[in-house]
Amino acid sequence: MRGANLVEINFDGLIGPSHNYAGLSPGNLAATRNAGAVARPRAAALQGIAKMRANLDLGLVQGILLPHRRPDYRWLDSLATRYADAPRHLQAQAMSASAMWAANAATVSPAPDTADGRCHLSVANLGTMPHRSHEWPATLAQLRIAFADPAFAVHPPVPLPFGDEGAANHMRLCETHGAPGIEIFVYGEAGGPFPARQHREASEAIARRHGLDPARTLFVRQSDAAIAAGAFHNDVVAVANETVLFTHEQAFADADRFYEDLRRLMPSVEIVEVPSARVSLEDAVSSYLFNAQLVSRAAGMTLILPEEARGNAPVRRWLGEHVAGNGPIRALEIVDVRESMANGGGPACLRLRVVADPGTVDPRFLVDHASLDRIAGLVTAHWPETIDANAIGDAALVARIEAAHRALLEALDLVGLIDR
Repeated sequence: MRGANLVEINFDGLIGPSHNYAGLSPGNLAATRNAGAVARPRAAALQGIAKMRANLDLGLVQGILLPHRRPDYRWLDSLATRYADAPRHLQAQAMSASAMWAANAATVSPAPDTADGRCHLSVANLGTMPHRSHEWPATLAQLRIAFADPAFAVHPPVPLPFGDEGAANHMRLCETHGAPGIEIFVYGEAGGPFPARQHREASEAIARRHGLDPARTLFVRQSDAAIAAGAFHNDVVAVANETVLFTHEQAFADADRFYEDLRRLMPSVEIVEVPSARVSLEDAVSSYLFNAQLVSRAAGMTLILPEEARGNAPVRRWLGEHVAGNGPIRALEIVDVRESMANGGGPACLRLRVVADPGTVDPRFLVDHASLDRIAGLVTAHWPETIDANAIGDAALVARIEAAHRALLEALDLVGLIDR
């Protein structure tokens, strides 16, 4: 294992200039509810940058992943059409900015967990939804630059039809981030009103590929009730950090067995289960209580939450009582990511967690306040102020989105990604 300074790095997806509300994701209640609304790409990206700044202020190491080129002409070419000629639903799918939700970029197994002592990343195929199914080539190209060091192994997706949606359905428990951990893969089963996006077969393939110890790897089924309530990914109803699992009572199909396995493998685990009698699944999903960043600080764990959690009375009351009662979550930080939330993605959706030595990461993908200042300036200068979902075929809008993307990559010396 190369690099002794293993820390958790949050790589946030920068919200791209094509951010719009086309309502492309059945099962994502916020996205479908806001279909057709006017989006604010510039404000969305600046909100995401402000969240990254807040993480830096908490003492966290912060990385960034970049928006993909949009429209995706190569994908349209594979469908034998051009953007100007494509039907509206294909234009919307080719224009989607959903790569901003970096939690779906890949599944990550840190070096202490793997057989070869490298950090493994498997890019998600995202095959369930057409608008996300064409993300993986650009994601793979980007991750192979960011993690080109021999300390990493970056893998292409598991093949379809085995659906994989990345770290949003994966959790890790450990004594410290740099210690060997227990990796938990959460999958769904079909049969409810919405599709189950994570297949057990995909999760099992990734665990084998990453060289995980079967004795320290769990495959846990998400509850049908959670999926039906709009928890299209596990990170909408559960999040883990070091020795703490923070979860809704109805997150898992067989929670008792899951908790028993966890306590056997890690006696020090603290399971913080929010009762459905206190916070319903509906309140958990609408507030994104669990789609939060649970992070380690010297004073204890901090939960980074969206404004919507503070605005939900049952959620606010439960959180206040937990923090006042000296539970494992000692502090709350509120961030404004309302543009992302309106499309169905909270603070946890926007970041991919990678435990690594920062010295092994391409420095162009690590940020500080100064680099965020530069990126914010580019966003302010180039991102559209608004996008009406009904106007995504407008040639002038397309040209502006393409120019904004090029300006960003030129400024970051990553222009080679334009043609990936």
